[in-house]
Amino acid sequence: MPEDEPAIAVAGLEKRFGDVPAVKGINLTVAPGEIFGFLGPNGAGKSTTINMLCTLLRPSAGTARVAGHDVVRERDDVRRNIGLVFQDPTLDGYLSGEQNLRFHAELYGVPRSAVAPRMRQVLEMVGLWERRSDKVLTYSGGMKRRLEIARGLLHSPRVLFLDEPTVGLDPQTRSSIWDYIRELRAAEEITIFLTTHYMDEAESADRIAIMDSGTIVALDTPEALKAGVGEDRVQLRTDDDEAAIVALRERFGLEAVVREGAVNFAVPGGEQFVPRLFAELGRPIRSVSVSRPSLDDVFMSYTGRTIRDAEGSANAWMRMASRGRT
Repeated sequence: MPEDEPAIAVAGLEKRFGDVPAVKGINLTVAPGEIFGFLGPNGAGKSTTINMLCTLLRPSAGTARVAGHDVVRERDDVRRNIGLVFQDPTLDGYLSGEQNLRFHAELYGVPRSAVAPRMRQVLEMVGLWERRSDKVLTYSGGMKRRLEIARGLLHSPRVLFLDEPTVGLDPQTRSSIWDYIRELRAAEEITIFLTTHYMDEAESADRIAIMDSGTIVALDTPEALKAGVGEDRVQLRTDDDEAAIVALRERFGLEAVVREGAVNFAVPGGEQFVPRLFAELGRPIRSVSVSRPSLDDVFMSYTGRTIRDAEGSANAWMRMASRGRT
């Protein structure tokens, strides 16, 4: 693959299950060595996209190249050049960590002379060398995830796909997994393409594509996306939320919604606006807080709802897509 060629190049990529569109003509490129995040609710089409890029699903339309190879015409070449950590665990719990990796090495044709040193290298990278002889069923959830990452790295891929790599893990373990992800990017000179619906994780990516209902609604660096919102979020607690919403509209021309048990609205210069709020709202205020734009605000600015709100509707849409698949 030439140095100036993208690690991933996607044009007009679509996937339909029957009459239900799961991915709707997306376009993106990922540079070599980049950590690229796919952010969106469950059911938005993130895993379907990864499955197409990894040759596990055939696209309905469009093209995609990974590590310089076409995902339809050059499937074997793509597979030799990628690592994949699935959202659902795929380890054999009755085998040791070492045995799981040796089995993977056989599948990928890693030269026998290279298996032992490479296995030690990746296990040390994820802090599991001392536990290599233990059965995987004795590992914690975080250890299993780290072993899966080590397995995905064993055959020295050009691109590593991580599908919801920290789902179901506690915050401390999630943080440690991200430490490993950043370290391995530096150590392996590898491109990392990951999906997540955790806002704090997406902040760690070099660039983010926000996906909703099968389309990419925004794509940029986390800071650029937040800067594009340009407004602070104000959260207001009152004794009568509906009356406060009416007062905000009539007195300030602001549209507000009730979310997370409080009245929420966006306004430029939130801290400067708060004194006016107390003086002119005409309603008792129990508390008020101001926060800078977040990726959830970005998601809401493009979709009209938060990523949490999108989870419910997306899950219903995903069930419909599953029925279309049969």
